[in-house]
Formats: sequence, C-alpha cells, structure tokens
Amino acid sequence: MNKQEEQDFRENIRTLIKLVKTKKSFNESRIRSSLKTLARLELQRMISEREVADTDPTPNKSTGINILEDLLKKIVPVLEVDYKSLTTSDEQRQSFRAHVINAIVATLTPVEANNLAGEEASQGTNPAEVDDIDEEINIDVGDDAGADDDKFIDIRTDAEIAADEETEEEDPVGDFGIEGQDETGRNMAYNSFKKIETSIIDSYELLSNPEDQELFYDYLIANTKLYFDKFEDELTPELSEPTNQAYATASQDLDSDSSEEELEIEL
Repeated sequence: MNKQEEQDFRENIRTLIKLVKTKKSFNESRIRSSLKTLARLELQRMISEREVADTDPTPNKSTGINILEDLLKKIVPVLEVDYKSLTTSDEQRQSFRAHVINAIVATLTPVEANNLAGEEASQGTNPAEVDDIDEEINIDVGDDAGADDDKFIDIRTDAEIAADEETEEEDPVGDFGIEGQDETGRNMAYNSFKKIETSIIDSYELLSNPEDQELFYDYLIANTKLYFDKFEDELTPELSEPTNQAYATASQDLDSDSSEEELEIEL
C-alpha cells in the first residue's frame, strides 16, 4: 500500500467514524462507496503480501537443502520431459528411473570420496604411511621385470592397431546400463543424465559441511524417486467415476433385460 492509498484509507475511516458519532443523516451511496474503497485497498494489500511471500520464500535451516532446492528446479523439468516421452511400456519408464537413480549414486560417491581424501591431506600425512610409501618405492625400483617392455617392437599395421583400439574402446552407454533393464529406458536415461550431471556435481561441491552433504545426498535421492512417482501418477491417473444408487439400479435392470432377450433368442 503506497502513501496515497494509506491516506485515502485513513480519510475514509475518519469520515465513517465522524458520521456515526454525530448521528447525522448521511448519503447511503457515499457509505457504500467508502466501504468498497476499503475492501479494494484491503484486497490489494493481501495480494501484495502474497506476491512477496511467493517470490521471497523463507530459506530452509540447512544450506544443503537450500542448494538442493535450487538444483531440483533445474533438473526436474529435464527428467519429467524425458520420462513422460516413454509411453510404449511401463518397463521403459522403470528402466529410466532405475538408471537415473543409479547414476546419481555412482556420480556422487567418487566426489564424496575425493572430498574426504582432500580433507585428510589437508590435515597432514601419518608418518607410518610415509614408511609404507618408501617401502613400496624401494621394491618397485629394485624390480626390473618391466624393463623388457621398453624393448618391445609392435609389428602390427596401422589398420590393425586402429581396429584393435576401436575394439578396446569402452562403450559408455553399455557401462551406464543395468543388466536386465529395458535398453530404450537405459538409452533415454543416459542422454537425460548427461544433461543434468554437471549441475548435480557443481551443486554438491559447493558444500563442505558433512551434515549439509549428507542431507543433500539423501534428499536428492528421495526427491528424485518422489518426482518419478508423481510423473507416473500423471501419466496413468486412477480416476474413480462418481455413481449413485439410481444408476446402479438402472444398470442392473438393463443387464437383467439383456439376459432375458438372449435367453429368448436361444430358445
């Protein structure tokens, strides 16, 4: 409510109070107009407060949850579009779901391990570990078993080398897959996850507090599953048709008449 509206509001209130106290005859239409103005100003105030609440929500107590909320706004629309495009069978969507969740776990586990290793390194190295490293180095230096590898002469042609390298190349989609799951769902999940993988890692790496990391990880998995449930419900809603006793009675009578007609025809 701006200053002018507030002044109008106060003026209308004063006018109404004055008229009531003095018990003077007053114009009914003027009172109605004043009340309408008050109602309009109050409605504007309520709308304004609601808009502020919607655009400036109260943050959660956990930084991890705040970061996750921003991430979900980015990745959920991507997952929804790709998931809902799989309409041939339930198996395709189940495969998509399983592969995406498995990929999230597989992606964040190494990130978490790297963060933990970095924390241990920053705290210093255990002297006992240094002795173990020196021992390993001494053993490797004294062992010349790999010296002959440097003398190896590869007699393969360039074509044979290229063919062997192509055979040895890993199949990223195949490695992404889960045995026994629908391949169409797997392929769609692979493409979909590539769109959101960087966002997930970047969001997680913003957090250094172990509690924030744990909440982020647990709630990301839980919310991903819940959103998949929501998508599935939207694809296959279970609608119950309203009915009443009159319809049930009429339906029974119709079925009874049909049975009698079939019996007469058979006779």
